[in-house]
Amino acid sequence: MIRVLVADDEAMIRAGVRAVLATDPAIDVVAEAADGRDAVELVRRHRPQVAVLDIRMPVMGGIEAAEEIRRTVPETGVIMLTTFGEDDYILRALGGGAAGFLIKSGEPEELIAGVRAVADGAAYLSPKVAARVVAHLAAGGAGALAGRRGAA
Repeated sequence: MIRVLVADDEAMIRAGVRAVLATDPAIDVVAEAADGRDAVELVRRHRPQVAVLDIRMPVMGGIEAAEEIRRTVPETGVIMLTTFGEDDYILRALGGGAAGFLIKSGEPEELIAGVRAVADGAAYLSPKVAARVVAHLAAGGAGALAGRRGAA
């Protein structure tokens, strides 16, 4: 059984994500959070294999929560699920330790595939996000990203 935490500040979105994940009998949503700080605390308490986080949440955003989860509970893989697919969000999330990045407008099957992949220790990007990452790398973004890491 794949144990999952879902964090989004909108109750309707959390319910929808839970409903999609419930269609896979191998996935169990063990906790829900409405903000990033609660998500981090619930990950510490429940130790899910995967945390599905929204980027924009009150108190602590998803990217900051992902960084804290990866630092304190590294065995939990993080997937960002958001309406915001801008390059900066994608790169910050992946740089902060997220193993997956999905767009809310994607197909429900992508969410299930992403959770399964990240639970297995792999990475998963929705096709739209993967295309943006490839375009960024092709435009020289890998060198810029490496330069920023070196400077840090």
